Amino acid sequence: MEIDHNKAVVAQFDELGNSGGDLALLDTLCTPDMVNHALAAGRPQGLEGTREFLRNARRGTHGGRWISSVVVAEGDMVVQFGVRELHWPGGSFMGFEVPAGTATRDVAFAYRLVDGRIAERWAIRDDLSMLRQLGAFPR
Repeated sequence: MEIDHNKAVVAQFDELGNSGGDLALLDTLCTPDMVNHALAAGRPQGLEGTREFLRNARRGTHGGRWISSVVVAEGDMVVQFGVRELHWPGGSFMGFEVPAGTATRDVAFAYRLVDGRIAERWAIRDDLSMLRQLGAFPR
């Protein structure tokens, strides 16, 4: 039952990131002291940084989507791996000027839950593939 609950919590969190929804739900899905290891260095950390990232990501206009994914859970850990499609609005990304466009990349998200709420989150993304597809630099 715990594993099914943890997977459902991650699915709800994922839905907020993909297409929008009420960010107040984060207070239910995540611990107040959540650590989001995927946030950029200049962002507020924790739950507030996650909220800010999702607010600024224009999820309703350019939400990401899974092309394929697999979710694996054991105990308090949930990992989602697959291929995601994203729309990049154009601009600077990790020091590269990147034109607007649509790309796909392999992504893995890992979550550690405490008492059925997300306490930590990691993101491992193939950003090099994304940069190449969008023409940030020659192949």
